[in-house]
Amino acid sequence: MTSALHRHLPLLHLAVALDGAGWHPAAWREPDARPADLLSPGYWVDLVREAEAGLLDLVTFEDALSLQSTDREGPDERTDQVRGRLDAVQVAARVAPLTRSIGLLPTAVVTHTEPFHLSKAIATLDYVSTGRAGVRVKVGSSPAEAAHFGRRPVLPVEDLFDEAADYVEVLRRLWDSWEDDAEIRDVATGRFIDREKLHYIDFEGRFFSVKGPSITPRPPQGQPIVAALAHQQIPYELVGRSADLGFVTPRDAADAARIVGEVRSAQAAAGRAEETVHVFGDLVVFLDDDAATARARRDRLDERAGAGYASDAAVFVGTPSELADLLTEWAQAGLTGFRLRPAALPHDLRQVTAGLVPELQRRGLYRTEYEATTLRGLLGLPRPANRYATTSTATV
Repeated sequence: MTSALHRHLPLLHLAVALDGAGWHPAAWREPDARPADLLSPGYWVDLVREAEAGLLDLVTFEDALSLQSTDREGPDERTDQVRGRLDAVQVAARVAPLTRSIGLLPTAVVTHTEPFHLSKAIATLDYVSTGRAGVRVKVGSSPAEAAHFGRRPVLPVEDLFDEAADYVEVLRRLWDSWEDDAEIRDVATGRFIDREKLHYIDFEGRFFSVKGPSITPRPPQGQPIVAALAHQQIPYELVGRSADLGFVTPRDAADAARIVGEVRSAQAAAGRAEETVHVFGDLVVFLDDDAATARARRDRLDERAGAGYASDAAVFVGTPSELADLLTEWAQAGLTGFRLRPAALPHDLRQVTAGLVPELQRRGLYRTEYEATTLRGLLGLPRPANRYATTSTATV
């Protein structure tokens, strides 16, 4: 692929999705894996620092309200795969002070949790990271997860995603419920806050009734990044209606173009056609210096797992240069970036940072340094105005 084909493309955005020892179920058995460290903060710090060394835009941390499983009804009986995880938001908060530039997006299940709690947790993460926070909202449709809470049976899919959209709306209103200059901290007059600049959000919806305001001042970014993973039409509508960033799972370039079109249509239907909503393609990656080695490694992992690896996302097996070719092709279909899922950690993450990134830089498709101090800045998104600073609403 010639450089002439690259020149009209904007710089790509890159993310990595971190989960356990990697996305292949047998990854924890690899020689360089660290299964004894999966519940230690140092493990996650090391991975995120490696991603930051590769100038990646962001990392995501997986999470769920049930054990990792291939059975949607509950945990399976297998004992040869990683089970158990730490809370993603708290992992991100631990990593944040030990990194400087990379964005941090923990996953949060919004089906059985309260938006008020998550709003202040992500606002706090934005403060701890000095403006590099976001959240990937996730819908939970498992009866086993619902049984942990006992509040209600599982809702239909359409209702679950309507609830998620309301959840995001509450998050955004709570983040805006303090104006940027609400804190005065005037020792001479004894006024710490201006009460006129704290606002009730007064959200009344089908799923939530939230008064507000938040107990945490407006985050440094104003609005931390909201992301969602989408595989089909209803989740595409959630991305178009509510998110700053969507992760999608195309099978090829034509599928990528179709999906981007559906997200853009949903975005326009929600009155957001003029806003930037990024669409990243997800790929599981097995990367080595030559393709035969990558294929042999996947075969070895599949043999250990007792089955061939399958994923909701496309699986790429090959070299960093071959992956760069594929990313370029898919970017021409309209994707603005990619979230790579390393099959085995740390091996495939290092192949991304030390192999793929330099290859994309050589082609003029990737940054050579961090040029912004916030995640919104890295993604080219402006800091939004506070909705309550320009409209009339009740104050506290």
